[in-house]
Amino acid sequence: MASMLTINQVSRRSGVAASALRYYEERGLIVSERAGSGHRRYQRAVLRRVAFIVFAQRVGLSLDEIRAELDKLPTDHVPKGDDWARLSESWTERIDERIAEMERLKRGLTECISCGCLSLETCALTNPADRASRSGPGPRYWVGNRG
Repeated sequence: MASMLTINQVSRRSGVAASALRYYEERGLIVSERAGSGHRRYQRAVLRRVAFIVFAQRVGLSLDEIRAELDKLPTDHVPKGDDWARLSESWTERIDERIAEMERLKRGLTECISCGCLSLETCALTNPADRASRSGPGPRYWVGNRG
């Protein structure tokens, strides 16, 4: 077990809190082995899985989606670059959507920080009769709804 990593080592190397690692394990995203003392020990390859989880969350995948992706990895060998690349191929559209959303947010910061629209006085032209409210609650224009 000398090449195994403790939870603290994985946490330091990955930048992910030990509590999050325990949660990932509980959700079936990563696995550990138990030392004689009962402490968790991880294969070094878990660092790639944790990096994948962090990146996938930033792309916007839920933990359930991440688990479904991780379940596609081979079980007969430690996943290599091609295996990881195959998982992320379908993310381009999702990343483009997030970029578009961020651009709308950036524009919205200069147009109207409280878009939703709460200021009928100043937004009577862009939101007559509060039509944005028909699209649902919150900042509808920011999330891409133009009523």
